[in-house]
Amino acid sequence: MPELKTFFNKLLKIEERELKRISSFTNQVNSHEPRIKKMSESELRDTVQKWREPLMEVRDDFDKREEKMMEALPEVFACIREAGIRTLGERAYDEQVMAGIVLHEGRITEAKTGEGKTLAATLPLTLNSLAGYGAHLVTVNDYLAKRDAEWMGPIYNMVGLRIAYLHNGQQRDARVDAYGADITHGTNSEFGFDYLRDNMVTSSENRVQKKLYYAIVDEVDSILIDEARTPLIISGQPQQASQEYIRYDRIVRRLRKDVHYELDEKEKHTSMTEEGIDSVEKALGIDDLYDPDNAMHSHHIQLALKAHSIFEKDVDYVVKDGQVIIVDEFTGRLMIGRRFSEGQHQAIEAKENVRVQSETQTMATITIQNYYRLYEKLAGMTGTAKTEEEEFRNIYGMDVVVIPTHEPLARLDMPDLVYKTKKGKFNAIVEELRECHSNGQPVLVGTTAVETSEMLAAMLKRAKIPHNVLNAKNHEREADIIKNAGQQKSITIATNMAGRGTDIKLGEGVLDLGGLHIIGTERHESRRIDNQLRGRSGRQGDVGSSRFYVSLEDDLMRIFGGDRVKDLMDRFGLEEDMAIEHGMVTKQIENAQKKVEGHNFDIRKHILKYDDIMERQRTVVYRDRNAVLDGQDIKDKLLGYINDIVVAAVNDYCNPKLKKHEWNLEELLTKLRTALPIGKTIQLPELEEKSHEELIEIFTKQGRKFYELKEKQIAETNMDMRELERYVVLNLLDRHWVDHLRGLDDLRDGIGMQSYAQKDPLVVYTKESHLMFEAMYLRFKEESLRFIFAAQLVKKEKSIYDSSMTASHGGVGGKKKPVVKKTKIGRNDPCPCGSGKKYKHCCGKSGAVRA
Repeated sequence: MPELKTFFNKLLKIEERELKRISSFTNQVNSHEPRIKKMSESELRDTVQKWREPLMEVRDDFDKREEKMMEALPEVFACIREAGIRTLGERAYDEQVMAGIVLHEGRITEAKTGEGKTLAATLPLTLNSLAGYGAHLVTVNDYLAKRDAEWMGPIYNMVGLRIAYLHNGQQRDARVDAYGADITHGTNSEFGFDYLRDNMVTSSENRVQKKLYYAIVDEVDSILIDEARTPLIISGQPQQASQEYIRYDRIVRRLRKDVHYELDEKEKHTSMTEEGIDSVEKALGIDDLYDPDNAMHSHHIQLALKAHSIFEKDVDYVVKDGQVIIVDEFTGRLMIGRRFSEGQHQAIEAKENVRVQSETQTMATITIQNYYRLYEKLAGMTGTAKTEEEEFRNIYGMDVVVIPTHEPLARLDMPDLVYKTKKGKFNAIVEELRECHSNGQPVLVGTTAVETSEMLAAMLKRAKIPHNVLNAKNHEREADIIKNAGQQKSITIATNMAGRGTDIKLGEGVLDLGGLHIIGTERHESRRIDNQLRGRSGRQGDVGSSRFYVSLEDDLMRIFGGDRVKDLMDRFGLEEDMAIEHGMVTKQIENAQKKVEGHNFDIRKHILKYDDIMERQRTVVYRDRNAVLDGQDIKDKLLGYINDIVVAAVNDYCNPKLKKHEWNLEELLTKLRTALPIGKTIQLPELEEKSHEELIEIFTKQGRKFYELKEKQIAETNMDMRELERYVVLNLLDRHWVDHLRGLDDLRDGIGMQSYAQKDPLVVYTKESHLMFEAMYLRFKEESLRFIFAAQLVKKEKSIYDSSMTASHGGVGGKKKPVVKKTKIGRNDPCPCGSGKKYKHCCGKSGAVRA
């Protein structure tokens, strides 16, 4: 293994050199400190603000801006450090300044819990906010967004900066104000959903976000990795709630594991056996469950099966006030308002006998990965990131820099104790808690599920050991419970809620008792979550201790490789109340965790590959929407639509690769008469001798001619053609994009079957989604032109927009806005496009919007 040793030695030298480089900048910050200490408050503010103008001048040139910021960094950081002393009585340590430099450079800083990352973030947030685009701090929950904004607010105020925070339920005007601040705090979902909503508005005035310039993601591993498996989705008007979920649930309740279906717990996947398929087909009265005509049946049976076999109550979700509410597996918090997608939530509601709520239509969606890649500069901070550095590099282009602790770590992390059964494990935990309580040492007990926390609480109650419980069901008491968790004799049982952003203050005399003791009731599938729990103890050089209890019946050991440990315990004939404590056991557990982490990384990469395809399409749609909202003149774009429609039709019916006698000129003429108001101006005989290029030229020229005529007619009524164009394009683009998203959902649902045909599902999805997008955009262009050509305008002072649909005025003033006349056109009436045909044989035939 000499090569491996050499590799690690090189790696350590690289990290040492990097820390020396960062330390040199820290020394520059320190050199300004004596001078800045003598400044008055106004001088301190002016020293920071003097950099605003030079930074704003170069803010759109990345290289020049970063060069100017590095010039400003030592002085600005020194000013913020001084502001922290004067307002909070806290001076940023050199290690915190080092962390701030790493964050400014768009990287991830790993600093142990209790090392003051929140204070460190004020340094780069201030510097980057001076460019005028605003700087964002992303937190894991609303509580921390509010707490940190109020806590650090005095620092920013002293140097002339404004801070604000976002929260759930905030009104639009308040959000605009929050984004207008120099520094904005908010949760991952608040920032992400605001981006999606901004790309659904019908007026530029209704946008709330500015340019996505600089963000620091707090607990970056939780947000960019743990939450990355769940995309952000905005749903539209609900479809009719289907009581069919109850029907499928009743069928699935009769199925038995290993008889009617098989369960793969590692992959979290179920598959029906032949006996199960026969049973379901008989219950549904069908012959073939997997016939394409029965796709809806097989989909709903699979949802119901997963609801009963994979999703566990009080683990994956809780039932509260007649509602199924998701529990975040990484934070243990209730995810109010979030729902499992694609009908899974409804299937769980049917399982739990609560009201099955309506299904919804996806209106906008983006993955966490692709949202944060929109920021020009992204940084992150956490106590646990090094183990996931490969993923941060590959997906976000960020490396991880480990910052040394200000004081040496004094916490004692004891080896795991492994038991054969859960019963033996929990009995041992109760006995240790009894001993700690007797000695007066406070204990924080971490559990991975609500169910486990309640079961252990019941055991302690029977043992008459006082305790508090913190889980998703009583999160309202979180502040009070955490406040007392570090007092003598305190025992606090908590889910992962107490693992991040939680600062447990120790009571008087606790350090003499050994500090806060941490007990983990089982290993989480991610090592980072375990390290976060341990990090609640031994903060800032305090003494403390931690130990994890594991049983061979725990999911991690049972599914991911506890066989070797089980064989060892069987060989020694250990009873259920006897534990083993050995380095080999700990290594086996870590290997199991690495397997799960690798598996979850593959899932996230898989999701991202599919969303990268959608991202390219989303970019095109949002670009075109923003052009309309920003008041750009889109007449040339619409004239281009005429050419696109003509080229597509001529290629379809008169393909140059075919011989002329194989062309279908009659169908071409019929097709283009439904898309463009050419009527009888072009006749079949005059097309027969034309070439492919000449056909395109004839129809395009005629279409453009009619467009100019339409504009002239509108101008004569003193109406605004540009306003009509914007209204039509914006509304029809939104409608077609939403329909396209539904189509992509359906494509994703069935794409897995391609693997049975020896085809790569991703390759097939890429090709099919591209064809769908091209077809959708062509339909959108056709309908936009058809709507404009068919629109009849009347003079009214009232805008065409009602309270639910507004559009950008684009700076056009003085002219009245067009109003689409809502007169009904009879099927036998002449078509308003001017073709001379009856409406049912022209625009009515093609499903055009009636004007």
